[in-house]
Amino acid sequence: MIPHERSLVEQMKDKPFALIGINSDKDKDYFHSKAKEMGVTWRSFWNGPRGTSGPISSKWGVRGWPTIYVLDHKGVIRFTGTRGEKMTAAVEQLLGEIE
Repeated sequence: MIPHERSLVEQMKDKPFALIGINSDKDKDYFHSKAKEMGVTWRSFWNGPRGTSGPISSKWGVRGWPTIYVLDHKGVIRFTGTRGEKMTAAVEQLLGEIE
């Protein structure tokens, strides 16, 4: 998914858009090295040493990885489970609503 996410971030660079990732690797150093190696330029938070059971995923009720939420400009979850071109279409739809 990272290549598509990288492309989406580049495509939306001049728009009111932010991609935020949560990483479930248990080893923080591994997480940082892999993110750099894979070209992750957006904010990506570490979910802690408990991995998929960490505090962020627990608070958001994440049960499987990857889980994708697309939020609108008010912070309301509008789409879930979108990937690839469906995620891009969801983002474009929301941007169209605020233009």
